[in-house]
Amino acid sequence: MDYDVKDLSLASKGKLRIEYAEQEMPVLRLIRARFEKEKPLKGITLAACLHVTTETANLARTLKAGGANVFLCASNPLSTQDDVAASLVRDFGIPTFAIKGEDNDTYYKHINAVLDARPSITMDDGADTVGVIHSRRRDLIPNIIGGTEETTTGVIRLRSMQKEGVLAYPIIAVNDADTKHLFDNRYGTGQSTVDGILRATNVLFAGKTFVVAGYGYCGKGVAMRGKGLGARVIVTEVDPLRALEAVMDGFAVMPMIEAAKLGDIFCTVTGDVNVIRREHFEVMKDGAIVANSGHFNVEIDIPALEGLAKSRRVIRDFVEEFALADGRRIYLLGEGRLINLAAAEGHPPSVMDMSFANQALCSEHMVKNGATLEKKVYAVPKAIDEQIAALKLESMGVRIDVLTSEQEKYLASWTEGT
Repeated sequence: MDYDVKDLSLASKGKLRIEYAEQEMPVLRLIRARFEKEKPLKGITLAACLHVTTETANLARTLKAGGANVFLCASNPLSTQDDVAASLVRDFGIPTFAIKGEDNDTYYKHINAVLDARPSITMDDGADTVGVIHSRRRDLIPNIIGGTEETTTGVIRLRSMQKEGVLAYPIIAVNDADTKHLFDNRYGTGQSTVDGILRATNVLFAGKTFVVAGYGYCGKGVAMRGKGLGARVIVTEVDPLRALEAVMDGFAVMPMIEAAKLGDIFCTVTGDVNVIRREHFEVMKDGAIVANSGHFNVEIDIPALEGLAKSRRVIRDFVEEFALADGRRIYLLGEGRLINLAAAEGHPPSVMDMSFANQALCSEHMVKNGATLEKKVYAVPKAIDEQIAALKLESMGVRIDVLTSEQEKYLASWTEGT
């Protein structure tokens, strides 16, 4: 079996961590049990470009249990957990190509390694596999049934491809499932982002001014957790509705150029480029901490910061100090890459349970229905979303009401009013 991981001797530790995460993923366990019996993915070669974490390992195990030939690479150079990658190879027989800290050339070498398996299903977190297929590996397209996409950034890219008429196969936007973005993006990103900042810096949030760029579901979660730790939270936005929502949620809202003068800690969560730029670095306080929790490392204008710095040094793991000519110091976390996975462990398994249940069931749906789908980005079928929510509630011991026949009739009628 071909693979490329840091060190197979790390596998024992990784296996224990995978098993520990599995305890918090009851929905995925139920799906795996069914997949083992029914083999809905039998004969399917699946190329997955995801963050190589304990939670992803349990997804890969589920897909393999369903009969798929799974090939896995990392969707970010800093998000791989090397012990998990080693265990996937040694203990679960899943070809894995991922090393934490890999350079850009190795990153794309690994993507091409999984594509060499000639997949019939792609599974992405950021659409990099789709991008490589459409630009440099178009020979693979006739063999591909469809794909799935995990994150907001990837869905944006894919919808742009659809709009331009270049998307060559159907893809399900797993990110947009209610059981994904309402929970993973908000509660998962919120907690894991703050966790990453804390692990990297050991800074006290209480009493600090915390600037959150972007108030989508991820930004909402980050702002919520910052407030919960006692920080004064400022939100920056370009969308008037989201900005208004942030105001109504009790946060200060202002342009970044104003927030830059006030912030102690900054975190970008927008999915856009150069959200924090030279003019913002020029007015930041001495000791300002800058992090990103968006998918790609483009939200912070790192070349501009490098241009302003007279010297730089790594002062802690995942913390680089940039000393400016006027004596101020700015601290960049995790090379500007998504801090929740660069310096921490990503989302807790209990929330990824729902996200990856969507991935597994949407892969099954694509195998069954891909031949009839257009070359578009599709929403997760409502029945899958509701099934996952029901299973999650059941696993938590939560019961809900059921409509009576009278209530169903009332809701379906237009003749009964006041």
